[in-house]
Amino acid sequence: MNTKLIGILIVLLVVWGGYKVVKYYKEVDARRYQEEQVTGRNLDPTQLAGMPQQLEESLNLAQNQGAAAMREWLATYGAQIRDPRKAWIQLDYCKMIFREDPQEARAVYVSVKDRLTESSPVYPRMKELEKTFD
Repeated sequence: MNTKLIGILIVLLVVWGGYKVVKYYKEVDARRYQEEQVTGRNLDPTQLAGMPQQLEESLNLAQNQGAAAMREWLATYGAQIRDPRKAWIQLDYCKMIFREDPQEARAVYVSVKDRLTESSPVYPRMKELEKTFD
């Protein structure tokens, strides 16, 4: 009788432990998915608010032409763009010019960093670049 009771207890403990392990891994997967969404890995910058759609083509053209074209594009259209899209574009620009002009890259980065809050969809990307620009 004692061995049967111990056997049943062991089976129950194994089932309970399995349940806890499965529950833990589901929580980990849910957290990982949420972090991917928050960090911007799946974030499409064209879907960010703050830029008129008609500027999209000129932005793509400037990005393809390089840092000088981006500098000129930002000088021309920067006042028409708002965060979070403006922050994303400026971080792209920082990455483009970092080797040519690290001081300007840092200055632009700091201006973005000063504007963004933790609730911004661009904040995780800014934090990823922090080691490079600070």
